[in-house]
Amino acid sequence: MKKIGVFLAEGFEEIEGLTVVDILRRTGIRAETISIMEGKEVCGSHKISVIADKLFEDVDFEGLDGVVLPGGLPGTTNLGAHKGVEEIIRTFAAQGKLVAAICAAPSVLGQAGLLEGKKAACYPGFEDKLTGAEVIYEEVAEAGNVITSRGMGTAIAFALRLTAYLTDEKRAQDLAKKIIYQ
Repeated sequence: MKKIGVFLAEGFEEIEGLTVVDILRRTGIRAETISIMEGKEVCGSHKISVIADKLFEDVDFEGLDGVVLPGGLPGTTNLGAHKGVEEIIRTFAAQGKLVAAICAAPSVLGQAGLLEGKKAACYPGFEDKLTGAEVIYEEVAEAGNVITSRGMGTAIAFALRLTAYLTDEKRAQDLAKKIIYQ
């Protein structure tokens, strides 16, 4: 069974983080929320508090098949400032493991040099932070093991693309029908 970590930082966009967890769990993927803060309780950008499954320092990252960075502000800023997050995304990218980000969070991938020569999508106004990327304006951009998306309104499409990447296209399409998506 595939296992994915979803980083939660103070000020994360709730829909982007929790939609990914919900969709992945519905398809049998173990999606685990990981707080990069001092405690498991993390408050999102719209003042919705969530209790993460684990603290960053308690995670066995070798046991994960990928990580997801939700956007939101100041969540994205907090992700970008966390040295452990940067180390993990660089390591996972080099190992060919999934590294995914949505909304403003693809800027963290750009800052880490992970988008060079890749197609990438982000929230409008963050394009200049996707260092080296070919910016596209589709809902989701997939470039090998790096998947990016534009924002809250593309969260389901993003989560379904992650599902297809981690399992297969049929499972993602079956779930899309089941949840009455498009």
